[in-house]
Amino acid sequence: MSTTLRPDKIAEIETKAVLHFGPVLLEEALKRLCRSETAACLDSYEKHMVDRLEAMAGDDPDFELMKEYAIQRLYTIVKEVRSNPDTRQPPEDTQTRRTAGRSENPDTLEEQLQHGLEDTFPASDPPAVVSTAISGGGKKLEGVEEVLRRKREAQTKKAG
Repeated sequence: MSTTLRPDKIAEIETKAVLHFGPVLLEEALKRLCRSETAACLDSYEKHMVDRLEAMAGDDPDFELMKEYAIQRLYTIVKEVRSNPDTRQPPEDTQTRRTAGRSENPDTLEEQLQHGLEDTFPASDPPAVVSTAISGGGKKLEGVEEVLRRKREAQTKKAG
């Protein structure tokens, strides 16, 4: 590109380039950072950048609005990078999930497991009481024993 440009045109093109490519550059840099580090680095980066942007001063009458927009854009990019599947997540802190008072001793844990299994054992057995009622669309419901008694009576009458 050998075209000679006026200084005001160069400034305009620079502004357009920053507006267009700046977010892409920032997002890609953060993605690469999170591949080598974990997403936890995003929290400190985000806080540092917000503090830095808020501390900046300028003569432009829209400077405060520009800072707000920049911070909003930063939050959006960090959120996108954080949700990217390539972003390494920090290992889970298992201490936050551990039940208070739970033993660290494997023998005690085994004993507690066995006790818990014994308490739930009947749940694996079939229920002892089975309903023998047969629905009959308005007819009187009869149990299996009643049906079998009637059959025996009928067979006794036939035989006798």
